[in-house]
Amino acid sequence: MLYQIPSFLLDVIVGLLGGACLLRLYMQYHRVPFGNPLGRFVFAITDWIVMPLRRIVPSYKRWDLASPIAAWLLVMAKFLLLWLLLGDFGKIAILPLISLVGLLQLAVSGLTALLIVYAILSWVPSANSMLLELIGRLAEPVVRPFRRFIPLVGGVDLSPLAAIVMLQVIAIVLGNAMGWAFSLG
Repeated sequence: MLYQIPSFLLDVIVGLLGGACLLRLYMQYHRVPFGNPLGRFVFAITDWIVMPLRRIVPSYKRWDLASPIAAWLLVMAKFLLLWLLLGDFGKIAILPLISLVGLLQLAVSGLTALLIVYAILSWVPSANSMLLELIGRLAEPVVRPFRRFIPLVGGVDLSPLAAIVMLQVIAIVLGNAMGWAFSLG
């Protein structure tokens, strides 16, 4: 219990902040305007870590590299704090690798949540059109490849479901990669 509570709290905090950093990267890459409430929220909670990193890490083409590095540093800090809490210092050498896998898991979780919200909002006709447009713009690049192969079934678009299934397969692979990385330490 003394480990589970801090672990849960760190998961929530790093999930929110790291996920916002990744969402910032994703929104900037797809040139989604940040003038909407979600964009302002993302900027508000990530500027404190992304802006100082931007002085050190330049962007590459459309990729704001400071945002994923900020998310990776947050994931690394989470694992470091948990290991310090456990007194387990033997895995410090593999911290960057485990943090990278944790970052990829965070990205998969974020995309899965995005697609679930997208699917639900697409079923509700009275949904906020601005929010639906924003979520649709973010989800479209993920579901577009599946739409080429999956036709509408009774007027229902199953491509978000197929994308979620694929993301869950990736999550399983990343979970096994995390176990493998832990076995190295």
